Amino acid sequence: MPKITVGTVAVMLFGPPGSGKGTVAQYLTGCFDVPHISTGHILREQIALADGLGREVKELMDSGKLVADELVNRIVVDRLSRPDCAAGAILDGYPRTVEQAKFISEVLKQRALDSMVIYLDVDYDVVVSRLTARRSCPQCGAVYNLRSKPPKVDSRCDLDGTPLITRDDDREDVIRQRLDNYETQTQPLVDYFREQATWYYRVNGNDGSSEQIAERACALIRNSNP
Repeated sequence: MPKITVGTVAVMLFGPPGSGKGTVAQYLTGCFDVPHISTGHILREQIALADGLGREVKELMDSGKLVADELVNRIVVDRLSRPDCAAGAILDGYPRTVEQAKFISEVLKQRALDSMVIYLDVDYDVVVSRLTARRSCPQCGAVYNLRSKPPKVDSRCDLDGTPLITRDDDREDVIRQRLDNYETQTQPLVDYFREQATWYYRVNGNDGSSEQIAERACALIRNSNP
């Protein structure tokens, strides 16, 4: 994808759980010269430490609840403080609440970063279908999908042969709880960012590959000449 020149910018990619934010964000790095930051990955790193905070985060995520704003805000600001984020970043999975959005908006202003929001609009039935088919490697963290990206050998990781698992937060009951949380806490971000973001784009994420969805987003941005 041709690079998009927008100066210093924080690209906030959001949508319901299972909308493909992580994979789309990876492809979006082909449009922007900024790193991809996944709050989900950062939180799982914390869980892997197995300390008190890691256990608290794991319990919240396994039950489908959202991690407290204060904790997520601290993690994101710490990551944005690193040298590779001097020109901005692609934020995947953050913010998820209006409170987080207000917080990060002030942080971006202080750092002279413009805000660009890409909202992946995906039907909930599509989300459930995608996530219940997802499998993960407990050894290396590779993620597969039985429908769209199956492993070469049934139920085993292509990279190290480890038996794949269904993560606790990919169970249907947990997914439904996450969607309820999203509807209550995250959906109001749509209205907030329409008013506050420097640029706001709504992208259909129901069909096509992650690369096609990312290119759809990039085409919208290019055509608007930010």
